[in-house]
Amino acid sequence: MGKFKLDETDHKILDLLIDNTRIPFTDIAKKLEISAGTVHVRVKKMEDAGIITGSSLQVDYQKLGYSFIAYVGIFIFKTSQTQFVLERISEIPFITVAHVTTGKFNIFCKIRARDTAHAKEIIYEIDDIEGVSRTETMISMEESINDKKRMLHSIFNEM
Repeated sequence: MGKFKLDETDHKILDLLIDNTRIPFTDIAKKLEISAGTVHVRVKKMEDAGIITGSSLQVDYQKLGYSFIAYVGIFIFKTSQTQFVLERISEIPFITVAHVTTGKFNIFCKIRARDTAHAKEIIYEIDDIEGVSRTETMISMEESINDKKRMLHSIFNEM
């Protein structure tokens, strides 16, 4: 599939959706002085092209009692076990991100936990997965930047 061509109206629609994924199409239409039907059709085309793949929910994990963040580097005995380990990792709900990586670790994960004791339980659960030889954990002192909006604005402004 070739690169999807976005025009200025598409950019403006995406710009508004980046800032607020729940903005009603009627509000977008009013701001851009186009019809709500036009917004709907354009968003649908961008969804069909795979540019828009859903909307996201932002949660304040601290208010939910899950402010502890750690990153866990996972070493695997054999790289052929990577998919199996990833499947087991995906069963642990407190692992929010996992990447297959080059370099020091085979897999690199982000975990969210209630506290250090809870994080230790999660890490032990990872260690118990068949194929995992060991883990290395880094505790996050603070999540200083977690903002996809700036990057998306930049990408869509370059198009």
